[in-house]
Amino acid sequence: MPTPPLEPSPEANPHDPGADVAGERAIPVARAAAVPLVTPTGTTIRIGTASWTDPTMTAPGVFYPRGADSAEERLTYYAETFPIVEIDATYYALPSPRVAEAWVARTPPDFVFDAKAHALMTGQPTEPKRLPKDIRNALPAELAAKPRLYARDLPTELRDAVWDMYLAGLQPLLASGQLGSVLLQYPRWFFPTSEGRDLILEARQRLGEVRSAVELRSETWFNEKNRERTLRFLSDNAIPFVMVDGPQGLRSSVPPIVAVTSPELALVRFHGRRAETWEASGIPVVERFRYLYSEEELAEWVPRLREAAEEAREMHVLMNNCYANYGSTNARELASMLEAELAGSSPGATENPNLAG
Repeated sequence: MPTPPLEPSPEANPHDPGADVAGERAIPVARAAAVPLVTPTGTTIRIGTASWTDPTMTAPGVFYPRGADSAEERLTYYAETFPIVEIDATYYALPSPRVAEAWVARTPPDFVFDAKAHALMTGQPTEPKRLPKDIRNALPAELAAKPRLYARDLPTELRDAVWDMYLAGLQPLLASGQLGSVLLQYPRWFFPTSEGRDLILEARQRLGEVRSAVELRSETWFNEKNRERTLRFLSDNAIPFVMVDGPQGLRSSVPPIVAVTSPELALVRFHGRRAETWEASGIPVVERFRYLYSEEELAEWVPRLREAAEEAREMHVLMNNCYANYGSTNARELASMLEAELAGSSPGATENPNLAG
């Protein structure tokens, strides 16, 4: 994994100027996102990032203070800086109750975790070696030999085991009240068919009392024919629709629609706008999200977020451009702008009263 560039080069690419420049932008808004914002109508808005462990983010002096080298020190510091984080690791490996217990111990009781659903839970592949030993040992020989597995390949009892082990792994977060939602992120080959909608409903049923949200990665869900039907389906079933900002003009591009389909939760994820790497293969995943939003691009979303926040009791805003300190800087900047918007003033003109003293 490449080390993030520390020498700024904003003239070459203002959206990839290096960690030093991003760090300088963060200084005036260093504490802006430390606590949730609350709208005049009582909606709680939490702003954070979609990772706290990416190697480019944990590089010395990039986001974490020098000397914060352990997992405990990093999560403790992160939870002092933001009120929410997304767990990316649960997409690649089923969670462990022991690890989740450590997350609870290292964070305040009002800190929230959103967890990505495991790949097998949303029609995406995984490598057999990434599965827990009990499931690996139960795989038929022909499946164990495959380089990648899909849920449809598994016997029914093993598909059920994936969901059961996922929920058991997150139980400590659920018990502590710190599990915000499970992100069901469907791939770009997941299309708006009756089967697709049934799979979404099945996922919600399997998650039971655990709140979930749906992110769709195929533009077909939002073309002229399907957009209204997609949003109505989610609204009729009170399933939160994940609003996104991301690259446009690609098969997996989803337009930046502002729509709240559940009164309980509105969720927004910012992926950056690096179109040239969004669908590229053979590159580190983090390269897709190596994009620092300009303040002007963030400002476009401020009135949209305020509008959406009026329709749900809670809003989660997550910066998924987690290359180096790009996501953490943009999260702080967006929090500052939204705070000012809610206060009816210009950015920087007011401080969050929750942070005084």
